Amino acid sequence: MASIRIVDIVDQDAFALVPLCADPSFDHRTCDYWEDAVVGSKARRESWLRSRTAAGPGPAALGGTTPDARRPPNPFLEEASRRAPAFNPFATGSTAGERADPFAATPSEDRAGALLPENVEPDLFRPIAGNPFAPPPRRVERPDAGAPRKLGLLGRGLGVFGSYGRVLLLDGRAVAYCQFGPLSAYPRALQLRDLYPQLPSSPLPAVITCIATTADARRRGHAIGLVDDACRELARRGFAAVETYPEARAVLDATSTALPAFWERAGFAMVVPDEQYPVMRREL
Repeated sequence: MASIRIVDIVDQDAFALVPLCADPSFDHRTCDYWEDAVVGSKARRESWLRSRTAAGPGPAALGGTTPDARRPPNPFLEEASRRAPAFNPFATGSTAGERADPFAATPSEDRAGALLPENVEPDLFRPIAGNPFAPPPRRVERPDAGAPRKLGLLGRGLGVFGSYGRVLLLDGRAVAYCQFGPLSAYPRALQLRDLYPQLPSSPLPAVITCIATTADARRRGHAIGLVDDACRELARRGFAAVETYPEARAVLDATSTALPAFWERAGFAMVVPDEQYPVMRREL
């Protein structure tokens, strides 16, 4: 019997499991189509498959530009670096006469400067560190600064929402990939949804932006199984519904959102029957 395992994409090892697209001109590992509503692309980009440390400095932000290394030096900055630091009268142990901060608290004052009785310990008036009733912060290892750019995009919600991507393994081999998350994480989904004011605005749904199966593993139910898993996870994270926005006339190998007929088999209903970008929705 085949062994099926589903893996959250939270680190480099899991990211390496993301399967290739059926059409080699596209690549889930370099796609930012849903994360960038203006210039996002599904294209395969070799530079994105290398770590940013190996590939050199990348854009400062999504859609940003790389600083020009040939930019002439700033003469004012160079001159300022040679100046002695100005005297700060509020700094303790200042170089100008070692004058102390005139506003520093005396032993008979607390840290806010309020006068206290001489026989009262200031420690009694210190604020309590932390909230003893709050759960401890969730410790999550985020992708390091040198990770591939797409891994950084999939890891934006770690510690708050959770992983934005999952891979289905069949006997240890990756055969399906799914990307999902809160609507706010995907500007293109927000842009598409704004076209249909009849959609409910509260509570906002989660979205599944991508679902794909390798060409040799199709029609075996793996994609639907991964969608069902994503829906259960989204329900566990507190969402009441999930939406997806397939391209009704897309070529199967050129779309990451499958076709409407697939989503109907996965338990979604067509709530906006648009000829180009219908909206499919599943209540959780």
